[in-house]
Amino acid sequence: MRIVVILAPAAPGSPLKKYAEAMVEGMSSMGHHVDLFDATKDDGHRLAAYDYIALLSESASAIKSALPSCATKALASASSLIGKKGAAFVRKSGFFSGRALKNLMQLMEAQGMRVNWSELVVSAQDAGRLSKGIGA
Repeated sequence: MRIVVILAPAAPGSPLKKYAEAMVEGMSSMGHHVDLFDATKDDGHRLAAYDYIALLSESASAIKSALPSCATKALASASSLIGKKGAAFVRKSGFFSGRALKNLMQLMEAQGMRVNWSELVVSAQDAGRLSKGIGA
C-alpha cells in the first residue's frame, strides 16, 4: 500500500519529527511504500496518489486545542481527497490534546476523507508501535 505520513509541527524544532520517522519505519517494516511530507515545506498536490494518509500533528499551544495552520494548508491544497482512508495522530502534550485530536479528525473529514483510526501518541516508540497496525 502507498502511504504518506504528513508531519504538521506547531513550531520548528518540535520533537514531532522523531515521531514521524518512527511511524515511517514501522509502516515500512510491514511492507508498505511510505513517504514523509513536512506540511511546513511540502504542498499537498501529490496526496491524491496515495492509498492512505496519516496526519501527525500537535496542539499549537499547551492551553489551547488549535492545530498548526500548516495542517490545514496541506490538506486544502490537495486536489481530491474524497473517499481516501486516513489516520489522525496527535502528540499528547498539554491539557487539550484530546480536543486537538477531535479537531484534526474534523479537518480531515471536511476534506472528504474517511478517518478510520485516531490516537494520541505519547512517545516516538509508541508512534512506531501504532504505525505497524496501519494497513494490516
